[in-house]
Amino acid sequence: MTEKSTENQKPFSDKITGILNYSAPNLALAIGYRTGLFDVMDTFDTPQTLKAIAERADLNPRYIKEWLGVMVSGEIVEISIGEDGDNRFYLPKPHGDFLTRRAGNSNLGVYTQEIPLLTSCAMEAVIEGFTSGIGVTYDRYPEFQAFMSQLADAKHRQVLVDKFLPAVDDGRLIGRLQSGIRVCDLGCAEGVALMLMAKAFPNSKFVGIDISREVIETAQSKASRQQLANLEFVTLDAATLKDNREFKDAFDYVTAFDAVHDQTRPLDVLLGIRHILAPGGMFSMVDIAARSDLADNLEHPMGPFLYTVSLMHCMPVGLVDGGTGLGMMWGREKAVEMLKKAGFQQVQVLEMPEDPFNLHYFSFK
Repeated sequence: MTEKSTENQKPFSDKITGILNYSAPNLALAIGYRTGLFDVMDTFDTPQTLKAIAERADLNPRYIKEWLGVMVSGEIVEISIGEDGDNRFYLPKPHGDFLTRRAGNSNLGVYTQEIPLLTSCAMEAVIEGFTSGIGVTYDRYPEFQAFMSQLADAKHRQVLVDKFLPAVDDGRLIGRLQSGIRVCDLGCAEGVALMLMAKAFPNSKFVGIDISREVIETAQSKASRQQLANLEFVTLDAATLKDNREFKDAFDYVTAFDAVHDQTRPLDVLLGIRHILAPGGMFSMVDIAARSDLADNLEHPMGPFLYTVSLMHCMPVGLVDGGTGLGMMWGREKAVEMLKKAGFQQVQVLEMPEDPFNLHYFSFK
């Protein structure tokens, strides 16, 4: 190896070292968030001993000590020496602004859960897919699906009724919901979005559709306990809607929140959505904010993270039964192209200030 090639290798070796050093703390960050350690440390205004942190967290000090080793070396937590010579630890408030539950929409700590969960759920199945080319079924992801449902539910509770819906169709949707229209949510999971809407707009009728019988049964149970008479749930494959006579022209408004890119037959789903919309009906598709060409995502602030989640979940579940396998990063160009192919000619691509991860694709039938 020449001297020049050795010099060229060093920056890349430094890069890999950096990746190892900056990716490894993800596990410890996830542990810190899940155990509440970040929230506990956020309550302190001054550096504290290991003993004080362990007592307030009610957790084992030896485990916390090792965890703090990751946090300090990873420059998440600050270390100092007290007058007694013991180490003191402090989570700076600006760090807590992004790592704790009080952070609200700025909370990045919650996303540290995703890669560890996906590794646990699907690592071996995804590696096998590199040889077989087959997809990975949803039943491999129970813990991840539960986590993502909780994440989506929390987001809906924060913004759906107060911010998202009032912005749809320049505010005109709210008046129609108040008067009474029929609304369908595709990929509704346990129905939190629909329950929020059903409570807020009692004159409207709401239908949730999901392929999972289990989540539909859970949604029905929750809706029953809340005595929501204007809400029902149906177990159905959204890809079959285009041939469904019962729901033809049945809905004035249809929503799909981060649901289309996971579908095995996404074009059929979009055709089905247009089929069930009444003439002049509105469709809101909320999906990831990205471009369709990889080269156009090189400056994406969370590109490596989102592509990894797609590799480990979105793409393989979309390949099941010979599916399309769109992946999370299918991007706005592909999304608009498919919407137009399904018959939605006027597609607005709208940014969502309350949700920078996604775009709102809005169109009429």
